[in-house]
Amino acid sequence: MASYCGRRIINNAIINIAPQRWTTNSNIMNKLLICLALLLTTSLYSHAQRFAYINTEAILDQLPEYQEVKQQLDRTMEQWQQDINKQMAAVEEMDRAYQAEKILLTEDLQKKREQEIGAKRKEVADEQSKRFGYEGDFFQKRQELIKPIQDQIYEAIEKLASQKGFDFIFDKSAGVNILYADEKFDKTTEVLRLLGVK
Repeated sequence: MASYCGRRIINNAIINIAPQRWTTNSNIMNKLLICLALLLTTSLYSHAQRFAYINTEAILDQLPEYQEVKQQLDRTMEQWQQDINKQMAAVEEMDRAYQAEKILLTEDLQKKREQEIGAKRKEVADEQSKRFGYEGDFFQKRQELIKPIQDQIYEAIEKLASQKGFDFIFDKSAGVNILYADEKFDKTTEVLRLLGVK
């Protein structure tokens, strides 16, 4: 009798627990199926993405407009640097003259000449910073002359991407670490063709 009662209690417990387990298991199964579906969708989507790379340095080297702009910038930089070098040479000459006469000058005149030389040095440094410093005249001129060329290249890249269905186009010359790239993904020549080069 005791064994019958024990079996009946165990059977009732199993009957009462089983639906809870099945419910719990079906929830787990549903969650697993949802995760699996998301994983498959994500992996299929990631494999469907198309990408390519270009080399803007190679593109710029072959653009005649860029070569002209580069020569113009080189001439401007050289002219400005010569002007600064002349000013610096004048300051150095002032300093040499002062050093030669320093013994003969009173303390007040020495201070005055040192201040004049210091002011001239600062003037030259300010000129150099104005011309070649961050966002200086050279930077501004370079931006002004190169921006239209960059825009032209960007438009060609956008056109290539929309024509060929690329999701990403990387620039190999922009410091992107591409450790290996198959040549079939290099679209530099196609961008050059869209720009009318070759």
